[in-house]
Formats: sequence, structure tokens, C-alpha cells
Amino acid sequence: MRRDVFQAIADPTRREIIGLITQEPLNLNAVAEKFDISRPAISKHIKMLEECGIVVIKKQGRERYCYPQLEPLSEVHEWIDQYRQFWEAKLDSLEKYLETLKNKQHDKTK
Repeated sequence: MRRDVFQAIADPTRREIIGLITQEPLNLNAVAEKFDISRPAISKHIKMLEECGIVVIKKQGRERYCYPQLEPLSEVHEWIDQYRQFWEAKLDSLEKYLETLKNKQHDKTK
């Protein structure tokens, strides 16, 4: 089942897992040791990340390592960017308006 990437980043634990494995690939036990929740709970989080395509699990000997695959996060970046552009335009407009008011006030004091 392919899940939505927004589901992956909705949970703070999953965001923290993403941050950890971007520093270095970790096996499941190493990831679980970083949290105060059970290993099965961590496994569920990692499964969600894997289903979203953000984590790839590779077997090395008897261990399973989590590797980041961050390309799916570009969807989040694109979604956020449209709002960034919207607010930048609004703030630029506000800045121009405030500058106009300032100039009018300055002209009145002359």
C-alpha cells in the first residue's frame, strides 16, 4: 500500500526517525534505542515511512538497515512553496503600503 508522504511527516517520531537516518543508515535496533517507546511501535513508524517511500530497508547479514530516500519530500516542499510565495507577495504589498503611509506622513510634517 502506497501512503501519502504527508502522513509520514505528520508524526513527530517519524520526523525524528527521518532526521536520524539522514545522518547515517541505522539498523532497526539502533533506531529503537533512540526513543522511549517500544521497538514494535518504532517498527510501525518505520513501516509507514517505508510505505511512503521515504525509507528503504536493506538487509545486511542478519540486520535490516534503514536508508533515507528523500525524493518524496519534494512534494511537501512544492506544496509549502506555493504558500511561501503567497505570503511573500502579501508581505511585499504590506511593505509598499506602509512605505506609502510613511511618505505621506513625512510630506505632511514638512
